[in-house]
Amino acid sequence: MLRRSRAILRRGQRLTRWQIEVQGEGMTLPHAEKVYLVGAGPGDPELLTVKAQKLLARADVVLHDDLVPAAILALAGPQAEIVNVGKRCGAKGTTQDRINTRMIESARRGRVVVRLKSGDPGIFGRLAEELDALENANVPFEVVPGITAGIAAAAALGASLTDRRTSARVVVVTNHYAQGSQQAERRDWQSLAREDATLVIYMPGQDFTTLRLELLAAGLSPKIPALIVSRATTREQRHQFVTLGKLDELPLLEAPAILLIGRSLDGALRRSSGDRNSVDFDEAAVILSSL
Repeated sequence: MLRRSRAILRRGQRLTRWQIEVQGEGMTLPHAEKVYLVGAGPGDPELLTVKAQKLLARADVVLHDDLVPAAILALAGPQAEIVNVGKRCGAKGTTQDRINTRMIESARRGRVVVRLKSGDPGIFGRLAEELDALENANVPFEVVPGITAGIAAAAALGASLTDRRTSARVVVVTNHYAQGSQQAERRDWQSLAREDATLVIYMPGQDFTTLRLELLAAGLSPKIPALIVSRATTREQRHQFVTLGKLDELPLLEAPAILLIGRSLDGALRRSSGDRNSVDFDEAAVILSSL
């Protein structure tokens, strides 16, 4: 049986049924005039955190990335205003300044604001820019982590990013920088690529021929396993295993895609053979259910 909750309200403030604190279930009342920067995970709604689900159910405004699927947006309460503020590489979208303004203005109007980001907010999600904007505007915020695509991609294929026998470190990197960035030059793979490291490359681009040459020039073996995963954990998931020496043979899969390179993938590569290396999640489920 649920216990009756107690709440101290400001004069004139009302609680909607979506904002009631149920102490018996340990549910926490979200704060109005606050921005929650929430990770939506890699795409599968079942991988969303419990806290993220609770915040979505109680949000007054949800400002979401373009990659957040409809199944996750459907978890928002009926009172929520849902706004797509997505920005896709190479395509026009809502400017970062406009996103910052929407967050700040909505919070100042006393609304519970969820800024919903695909994956984890802190991994190539422009989190730092938005935190700076909120801090400068004196708007309180909270970051709610999510499962990032790199980890999800490995897990979906039964791979580990580390192995104490071969891979003692993980290097998370992107091939995409903001326009005008001083770092938007060719990457120094010599300082990043090591035999005992697993490379997790977000937004890897399409020029795998150049990337192959650069990684080989950095001293990596052409026999190191490589794996590209598109739309990890969703029904549209596709993947392909190769070795670094054949990286230029990778297909151009639909974005978002993650490229993994490292000795920790040896087991997953060994378990894949022939046509099986392009089996998607649904096909794998059918195979297992028939055993």
